[in-house]
Amino acid sequence: FSSQVATVTDYGAFIKIPGCRKQGLVHRTHMSSCRVDKPSEIVDVGDKVWVKLIGKEMKDDKLKLSLSMKVVNQGTGKDLDPNNVALDQDERKKRSFRDYTGQKITLEAVLNTVCKKCGCKGHFAKECFMQPGGTKYSLIPEEEEEEEVAAAGHGGDKKTSLADEPSKKRKK
Repeated sequence: FSSQVATVTDYGAFIKIPGCRKQGLVHRTHMSSCRVDKPSEIVDVGDKVWVKLIGKEMKDDKLKLSLSMKVVNQGTGKDLDPNNVALDQDERKKRSFRDYTGQKITLEAVLNTVCKKCGCKGHFAKECFMQPGGTKYSLIPEEEEEEEVAAAGHGGDKKTSLADEPSKKRKK
């Protein structure tokens, strides 16, 4: 409906509803599809605007009306979102997602065994899934073990081999 701006605040504008003594709020997020930092840059008191009722809430025996300008063409007054699809998308964006980073992940210990079936480390023969004559699967050795093997292969101690090969440390 076509209405008039009653007051402008930092968080939005209050709109006079025609045929009613009530006013509704157009929050700054519903003024335009672009970001609005200061509602006073968009509307002034007494401006004629087209708005759509997008929500109503009873709080302390008072009816609070939510209005939107961005879903209505301001030139013709045509509803640009008749099925409220854009409003549903906005609501989904506002939902907070759970932070799962605080939850710990527990890993099973790697067995210090060798499979009798395939000869690989880390599992028993009953847990082995190798087909006879097929590909063998084993655990990937950790980098520390690789560095120790490399140090032993050079004949020096571990510290000198790490100094000789700084690229391995960077990859880590």
